[in-house]
Amino acid sequence: MATATYPPPPPYYKLYKDFSQNPKSAPEPPPPIQGTYLCYGATYTTDDVLPSLEDQGVRQLYPKGPNIDFKKELKSLNRELQLHLLELADILVERPSQYARRVEEISLVFKNLHHLLNSLRPHQARATLIHILELQIQRRKQAVEDIKRELVHEKASNCSC
Repeated sequence: MATATYPPPPPYYKLYKDFSQNPKSAPEPPPPIQGTYLCYGATYTTDDVLPSLEDQGVRQLYPKGPNIDFKKELKSLNRELQLHLLELADILVERPSQYARRVEEISLVFKNLHHLLNSLRPHQARATLIHILELQIQRRKQAVEDIKRELVHEKASNCSC
């Protein structure tokens, strides 16, 4: 019984047999997917828009609109979360059968916190990219300075004055 180290190539490799002589003979890649699509039973979207809490069926605990004070709202939700956790501890001691409502309220606060933090992700990504680019500029300027310094040092050592 003979075995192969590698499996045979897929049948579509024949589409690329003349690629080295004529690169345009290969088929074009498929176009990128736009909009929503189904993959492994789940629906995904290519849109970079964060769905609103209402679209997800969650009640929004902070004000709506474009001018949200993220710092203030995150602090407010954090205080509310701490309050709900303390109330949950009291209920678990005094009336353990009534904990489910408090857990749902805590879950709602967490979902709101998570949504607020996710809405800050584009700003975080932009700031990170700016920082990376500034570091690259700084390193390149330093490399140029090192090269200039090395050239001056080389000229001085080659000079037989």
